[in-house]
Amino acid sequence: MQFATDHIYHVYNRGNNSQPIFFSGENYLFFLKKIRKHILPHADILAWCLMPNHFHLMVYVKAVEVSNNEQVTESHQLTRKIKSHQLTKKRMLNDSISIMLRSYTRAIQNQNKFTGSLFQHRTKAICLTEIDGITPAWFETRYGTVINIIDPEKEYPQVCFDYIHQNPVKSGLVKTPAEWEFSSYRDYVGLRDGKLINREKAAELGVKIS
Repeated sequence: MQFATDHIYHVYNRGNNSQPIFFSGENYLFFLKKIRKHILPHADILAWCLMPNHFHLMVYVKAVEVSNNEQVTESHQLTRKIKSHQLTKKRMLNDSISIMLRSYTRAIQNQNKFTGSLFQHRTKAICLTEIDGITPAWFETRYGTVINIIDPEKEYPQVCFDYIHQNPVKSGLVKTPAEWEFSSYRDYVGLRDGKLINREKAAELGVKIS
């Protein structure tokens, strides 16, 4: 994955061999916490949708590289005083996504008592605002359809925004996007006051619920 500041990206991955990645409501909420921790330092979230075997994020990148303040704790004995110190280093958005998926995978492995990959090896990140990097079929057929629009520079972000929110409907999970709990659609239509998305940035970039 290659990212650049001030661009919009569609980031997505699915379960290895199309296996489920979420097994309970708590799993979905836990993954959202991971997104908040690892992605928000780098990017504004414009849209998101978590599906039983894959996820979609639409992000506006603010900083490809950020400072990472990681607290490291050392304890040699339970009775000793725990010593903590701060390590400061740089972290790339690519690394943050990888860490997010690895840490979530470990939690699911512990929960379900299994080993091996949970996600596909490569997470996809498609730039929606760099026209040279976009083709009419910019995401896999498994996830969507070929897009043929007149003004891609203006319309690709809106197409992706709509696609992400309609994904549960197209997959047959619900009849309307508002019925699916685990997407940003409810936040945009006022059914929930979720704090993960940046509504102001979405409005500034011209993407909205159609």
